[in-house]
Amino acid sequence: MADSVGDYVLRRLREWGVEQVFAYPGDGINGLVTAFGAAEDRPRFIQSRHEEMSALQAVGYAKFSGKVGVCMATSGPGAIHLLNGLYDAKLDHVPVVAIVGQTERSAMGGSYQQEVDLQALFKDVASEYLVEVNVPEQLPNAVDRAFRTALTRRAPTAIIIPSDLQTEPYRPPQHAFKQVPSSEPGLVAPTLVPAEAEIARAAEVLNAGQKVAILVGQGARGAAAEVEQVADVLGAGAAKALLGKDVLSDELPFVTGSIGLLGTRPSYELMRDCDTLLIVGSSFPYSQFMPEFGQARAVQIDIDGTMIGMRYPTEVNLVGDARATLLALLPLLSGPTDRAWREKVEENVAGWWDTMRREAMVDADPVNPMRIVWELSERIPPDAIVTSDSGSAANWYARHLRIRGDIRGSLSGTLATMGAAVPYAIGAKFAHPDRPVIAITGDGAMQMNGMAELLTIARYAERWSDHRCVVCVLHNNDLNQVTWELRAMGGAPKFEESQVLPDVSYADFARGLGLEAITVTSPDELGPAWDRVLAADRPAVLDVYCDPEVPPIPPHATFEQAKSAAQAVLRGDPEAFHLVVEGIKTKLQEAVPGRRR
Repeated sequence: MADSVGDYVLRRLREWGVEQVFAYPGDGINGLVTAFGAAEDRPRFIQSRHEEMSALQAVGYAKFSGKVGVCMATSGPGAIHLLNGLYDAKLDHVPVVAIVGQTERSAMGGSYQQEVDLQALFKDVASEYLVEVNVPEQLPNAVDRAFRTALTRRAPTAIIIPSDLQTEPYRPPQHAFKQVPSSEPGLVAPTLVPAEAEIARAAEVLNAGQKVAILVGQGARGAAAEVEQVADVLGAGAAKALLGKDVLSDELPFVTGSIGLLGTRPSYELMRDCDTLLIVGSSFPYSQFMPEFGQARAVQIDIDGTMIGMRYPTEVNLVGDARATLLALLPLLSGPTDRAWREKVEENVAGWWDTMRREAMVDADPVNPMRIVWELSERIPPDAIVTSDSGSAANWYARHLRIRGDIRGSLSGTLATMGAAVPYAIGAKFAHPDRPVIAITGDGAMQMNGMAELLTIARYAERWSDHRCVVCVLHNNDLNQVTWELRAMGGAPKFEESQVLPDVSYADFARGLGLEAITVTSPDELGPAWDRVLAADRPAVLDVYCDPEVPPIPPHATFEQAKSAAQAVLRGDPEAFHLVVEGIKTKLQEAVPGRRR
């Protein structure tokens, strides 16, 4: 019996090395679902609870594997549900291929049930490559271009396959007019290195600096050793954009941590005081956290010429692979003989970590959320993968989690969508089934979609050789980040109708699914609880009741932000007194004796 179009699609996915497809079924992809059964579930069909989760799982898989993530959904509502996850891939530059069904070709244009103009729908999110397959002969080229474009452009692509086509016999393209063949699957990207003259110009700028700062993003992930060497030669400090948090170890004394609204004081001071800036693999968008315009000479390295030279007035722009470019640059570099700048950076970093420990240990009601991540950081396995949600959880992940060893971490960096941590963790477990994965999420994101995806974790845990998949819920019954944004940016008191969440026991829900589950209601329980879930033989939920009034405002908050928060209190914030007490106790830790300056 000849292969159907659905059979061929799965065969081509296998040839591209795809081991799983994150998906949800529907009649618009029935032909493909049938093909999964005939192929003995190769690649594996990983069923989420919602198509948005399928797309986010594909993003998490791609981020932590370096491969293409694949998601699949039916026509109409299923395809629409994919959009948020695909936009997350687009904005964070992640290779994902979406395969979606469509109504039968004979019904197109007839306002048929679940008929949506998918080409118009996906035109923006899959702008790098979007194709509707209408005859079998299109398939090899369509599938292969979708994968090659996703890898080359680091972007989502989409293939639309009408439902009736999926069951037709597959016919390969012919050596004929207006038929397009394809080649063997696979792609080895070239190593791009800038011209020697541009490398020399960059070296001149960097060698002239006395106070060099390096900003590292996710594009430097394959060049961590070279970044360290450059920093040592130039006597530089290195700050990390949030998507580049896992590029450099926080045990390196010159690494100042995250930059920006969720950043650290040493990173703020590094940018405030430097005279030279080197940006490697980052498109960090907040120029107000970089040096003042005109203060620093700047060099940028990025593989994508469309993203270079637009975040800071850079003098030399090097379009190339980060590692290859830094290797070409290193022999030309000669740093300052005076190491006072580097020593000052290291002193600031050491003082900061001491401050973070003290802030994490400040009493709160009932648990200080900073301490949740601090205690994890003290005992995290060196090969762990950490996913963080958006919201106040991202603050504590950014500032308190210390990267070391082979620890990987990520979050929805640019879209900053709620609800990404748990599906990211699922994608990470399929990328690395032998490594422990920890998701740090707020209760708002947990209620949005995380509770449902615990079902997915419970279902597939036996497929992972290391069963540890820990979901830590910051349980404060508040949409906390927005509450603080209202206070700090709008000077508005907390509006309880929009901000307060219904109370639910996440541990009880997890226990009902057969997962390990612990409820924490006091700070003394926190360390032992982390020990228990990190040693568990199955996935676990750590449900930590924490104080919503511990301020996530950065330590370099502006006077206007402080004034707005104070105005919110004066306007009748329901937690005014407790808010002030916690804010004062936390901020005092930056001024107590022992902080290095």
